[in-house]
Amino acid sequence: MEHDLKISTRKENDVTVLQLEGDVTANTGKTIEDVYQKASTDGAKRILLLFNNENYINSGGIASLILVAAESRKREQKIFMTGISDHFHKIFEMTGLSKYIKVYPSEEAALAGFD
Repeated sequence: MEHDLKISTRKENDVTVLQLEGDVTANTGKTIEDVYQKASTDGAKRILLLFNNENYINSGGIASLILVAAESRKREQKIFMTGISDHFHKIFEMTGLSKYIKVYPSEEAALAGFD
């Protein structure tokens, strides 16, 4: 059963934090892309994708994250993520996504990584 994706946005100094709650799938990927585009339009140069360790992520969701990663490179943004399970961390390494969106063990470590 798919859970809707809710994304809240907040600022931590000059980092835009996108907190994702729910499933990251092909059906919810457009939501991620739209929120990312809005943050970019609003001038975000440093973006943190904050998962909650319970997010389910399928191949469609990974495709949306890859699109965000590609866009962030074009815009010369730094984009990091945290809060993913060990399982998805391994999948992101296998797919190469972690080469473009660095994964951190905690929100604090990710925020410090932007410096």
